[in-house]
Amino acid sequence: MSFLAVLLALFVEQLRPLPHGNPIHEALIAWVRWTGRNFDAGREHHAWVVWAVSLIVPALLVWGVYALLFHFSLLLALAWNLVVLYLTLGFRQFSHYFTDIREALERGDEEAARTLLQEWRHLDASELPRTEVLRHVIEHSLLASHRHVFGVFFWFVLGSALGLGPTGAVVYRLAEFCTRYWSYKSHVLGAPTNVGLMRRSQQAFAVIDHVPARLTAAGFAVVGNFEEAVDCWRNHAGLWTQRNDGVLLAAAAGAVGVALGGAPAPEIQPDRGRSFEAGGLSADPQAEGSTPGPAPQLAHLRAVVGLVWRSVVLWMLLLALLSLANLLG
Repeated sequence: MSFLAVLLALFVEQLRPLPHGNPIHEALIAWVRWTGRNFDAGREHHAWVVWAVSLIVPALLVWGVYALLFHFSLLLALAWNLVVLYLTLGFRQFSHYFTDIREALERGDEEAARTLLQEWRHLDASELPRTEVLRHVIEHSLLASHRHVFGVFFWFVLGSALGLGPTGAVVYRLAEFCTRYWSYKSHVLGAPTNVGLMRRSQQAFAVIDHVPARLTAAGFAVVGNFEEAVDCWRNHAGLWTQRNDGVLLAAAAGAVGVALGGAPAPEIQPDRGRSFEAGGLSADPQAEGSTPGPAPQLAHLRAVVGLVWRSVVLWMLLLALLSLANLLG
C-alpha cells in the first residue's frame, strides 16, 4: 500500500499542485504560533515542550484518523495516505521557480533569473554573476527536492512499516517547518523568542533528517557518477555548516560533476521583509573552497533534474520490490 500511495500522490501532485498560500499552510503557521504563545515561558526546558506539542498533537491526529479508517476499510486508509502525502510530498511545491529561472537563463534574461531567485530564496541577488545564480539554483533545488520529496518519502515508508500510516511524513514536514518558522521569528522578525526553542528545533530536525539525507545522497551516488559522488561526500561535506546539507550537496556535486560550495558572495543579503522562508537553514557554506569540477553551467540544471528523477525511480523500484516481497512472503 505504501508504494501505491506514493505513486498516486506524485501523480496527482503533478496534475494539480497545491497552490501557494493554501489554507493548510496558513493553518500550520497559526498552529505553531499558538503552541509557542501558550507553552513557551522562555525557559530552557520549555523549548522541548513546545517542540513536542507542535509535532505530537498533529501526528497523533493523523495516526488516529488512519487507524480508524484502516479498521473499516483498506481503501479508506489508502485514500487517507494519499491525502496526507499530497499535502506533504511533491516537486510542484517548489519546482515552478526552478523551471522559470531555467527558462529565463535559456533565453539570456539574467535579470529575470535574478529576480526569480530573489523571490524564491528572499536574497538580494541583483549583483549576482551568472555562475553564482546557477550555483544557488542548483543547491536550493537539491535541498528542496530532498525536504519535499525524499525526506518525506523515507519517513512515510518507515511509518507505514511500523503500522503508523502517514504519521512519519507529517512528523518530518512539521519538524522542518518548525525549524524555519522559529528561525524566521527570531532572526528576521526580531520578535521575542526562546533561543533554546530555535536551537532545539534545529537539533531535533538534524537528528530526524540524519538518515534520510544520507539515503538521498546514496541514491544520487548510485544513479550518478558513483566514485566522484562518494569522494566528494567523504572529503567535501564539511564545506557546509549543516552536516546533513553538506552530505547531500557534496554527493550531488560529485554525481553530476559540478563545483558547488564556496564562500557566500558578500552582496547576498536576506530580504527580511518577505516571508519566513528566509529563516530556514542556509544552504550557503561558511567555509572557503568548493567541490571539484567545472563551474555551474546551464547544462548542469538539466543534469540535476535528471539526477533527481532517476533517484525517484530508483527508490520507487526498491519500494515496489519490498512491497512485492511482503505480499509474497
